[in-house]
Amino acid sequence: MELNSKYQVGLVCVMLLLPALCLSQGFTESRATFYSTPDGYGTPTGACGYGDYGRSVNYGKVAGVSGLWRGGAGCGACYQVRCKDSRLCDDYGTMVVATDYGAGDRTDFIMSPNAFSKLGRNPSASAELKKYGTVDMEYRRVPCTYGGYNVRIKIHESSRYPDYLALVIQYVPGMKDVTAVEIYDNDRHEWKAMRRVYGAVFDIVGAPSGPLKLRLQFSGRTGWVQSSKSVIPGDWKIGASYDSQVHV
Repeated sequence: MELNSKYQVGLVCVMLLLPALCLSQGFTESRATFYSTPDGYGTPTGACGYGDYGRSVNYGKVAGVSGLWRGGAGCGACYQVRCKDSRLCDDYGTMVVATDYGAGDRTDFIMSPNAFSKLGRNPSASAELKKYGTVDMEYRRVPCTYGGYNVRIKIHESSRYPDYLALVIQYVPGMKDVTAVEIYDNDRHEWKAMRRVYGAVFDIVGAPSGPLKLRLQFSGRTGWVQSSKSVIPGDWKIGASYDSQVHV
C-alpha cells in the first residue's frame, strides 16, 4: 500500500520521535504583544511610511516588527503568527503584514488589535490572551497575496512637484523584499537611482520630467523588473496612486 505525502511526513515524525519539530517546521519561536487603536485597525503613522494603507491593509491585521525590520526592507512582508497555548489558540493563528517598526520586551511582533484578536480560537479565548498582554508564539514568513493588484506606487505627501519626488511601494506580492528602485530620465536616456529614505519610501532630488518609467529590484532574484511603459504621469499629484505594471 502506498502512503500519500501527508501520511509519509507523519510517519517520519513518529519514527524520529520529534513530533514537536514536525509540527513547527519552518516556524521561529518568539513573543507577541499588541497596541491599542480606537477602531482595532493599525496606525497610519507607522515607520514604513504607508499612511492609511498601513492602517487598513489586510483588514487591519498588521504589526510592528524589530528584528524583521531589515533597515526598512521588511516593510510589507507577510507572516503567519500563531500562539502556543493549545487551550486558547488554534493551529493556524493569523496572517499579518509588517507596516511599522516596534520593539518590545523580547517580542518580534507588536500587533494591531484586529491581528492580536485573531490568535485565539474563539472570542473568549482572544479576550483571555489580551489579559496576558504578551504571549509566547511562533511565526514564519508566508507569501502576500493581493487579488487584482500589481505592485502600486503612491506619491508620498512629502513630495514637492516637480523637483522632489518620493514614492511609497505598496502591494508587493509573494515573499520578496524591494531592495532598490530606479526611474528613467528621458532627457539623459539613463536610469537614476532613488534613495530609501525610510521604510517603504524612496525619493530623488531633482526628479526627471515625466512621464516616468520605473524599475525595481527584489530580494532573491537577479536583475531588474521594470514597467513596459511610463507609469507616473508628467503632472503627477501628491497622494495619487499608480499601477506600476510590475509583475513579481
